Amino acid sequence: MSLVISGGAVVTMDDQATVHNPGWVFIEDDRLRSVGSGDPPPADDVIDATGMAVMPGMVNGHTHLFQTFLRGLADDKPLLEWLADCIWPSARHFTAADAEAAATIGLIENLRSGATSVIDHQYIHPDPDIDDAVCRAAERLGVRFLLARGWADRNYDPPLMESTETIIERTGAVVSRWQGAASGRIRVEFAPLIPWGCSDQAMAATVAASRSFGAGTHIHCAETSIEVEMNLEERGTRHVHWLEDLGVLGPDTQLVHSVWLDDSELDLIAARDAVVVHCPTSNMYLASGIARIVDMRSRGIRVALASDGPGSNNRQDMFEAMKNSVLLQKVATLDAMALQPEDALWMATRGGAAALGMEGEVGVLAPGYKADLVTVRLDSPFVAPVHRVQSALVFNASPADVSTVIVDGRIVIREGRLQTADEAFELGQARVRCEELMKRSGVNGGR
Repeated sequence: MSLVISGGAVVTMDDQATVHNPGWVFIEDDRLRSVGSGDPPPADDVIDATGMAVMPGMVNGHTHLFQTFLRGLADDKPLLEWLADCIWPSARHFTAADAEAAATIGLIENLRSGATSVIDHQYIHPDPDIDDAVCRAAERLGVRFLLARGWADRNYDPPLMESTETIIERTGAVVSRWQGAASGRIRVEFAPLIPWGCSDQAMAATVAASRSFGAGTHIHCAETSIEVEMNLEERGTRHVHWLEDLGVLGPDTQLVHSVWLDDSELDLIAARDAVVVHCPTSNMYLASGIARIVDMRSRGIRVALASDGPGSNNRQDMFEAMKNSVLLQKVATLDAMALQPEDALWMATRGGAAALGMEGEVGVLAPGYKADLVTVRLDSPFVAPVHRVQSALVFNASPADVSTVIVDGRIVIREGRLQTADEAFELGQARVRCEELMKRSGVNGGR
């Protein structure tokens, strides 16, 4: 089948920052075949995008989908207290059915936020079927999905820890079932959780295993100053130097947060071409600090954007992530020109493609790329009048303005209506399961 989206401002995100206004994109099967202005080619289906922007689907480069059940339970705690008081007690009680329900509404939220691709750092396994359940949700909803299969083998909540052998065995089983599933939309990689929760031996083993099937490594890095001090006291190195010593750093490495890095670490990341995943809203929510995004970009480091999990953000909103990324750098540097809207869009699309390991495949509206794109209304009172489309997308638009979402050439949301699931039913199921989980875990206490 072929599809034309015409009449909108087509923000291509190509190297020349081309915007066709008005323009069109022509989709055939799962690929973009042509993009341009003027009269569009004929197609089997047509979407009128007049008064809208047409942009590449964004990539949420790091989240924890199970935490959609934990929004707002620990609003006023720093990271380590937040883990001990909220995340661990509830995570111990998750079933596969709970995880699938949480992932379902979390992925619907991502799609409605304009994210066509999601990297889920899925690190809870009290039920060994949770990974499969989350992948089923992604398959059913039509999102492009990278399961970063998380693990910790020490210093963590005991029910959530696994041995090296268990990690490799269970992840290998998930890989055999899901790697390349759903016409290639679903992939799997290893995701050590945090440096203080991962032994050197398990790190070496899992990185080697991941690279053996062409996958990457996804890890929280230097999120808080306390964690960096912990590594210095135990290992005598900062986080990035530790990863370098283990042979982990490379283009296939995604370093999430990367707030507390010194110059030598930034230089190492640049030299190894690793990807940083920036979570600005979460870093503010947990009072973790401000990542040095301007310094990273000046070194040529590829930076992706992410919401982080709903437990340390309360929503998965990529428009919010873009706006906050720009504003935080202005405040941190006292330079109003520190980041521009175009920079935020690049991180949310092309930087996200780098985190996915899909540069040249997603993140740009150009012939040959995957047909992953969204249309965003620009004619609402919150957005109009529009003087510059890129500015409006970053500073004005919100998930409420997302009209159509296409993943792999398939219309997943059309004119605001989800096509791949009964949204009201899924929300109802999630409410029931969440209430039962809270009763079992006792996390919400007297609230």
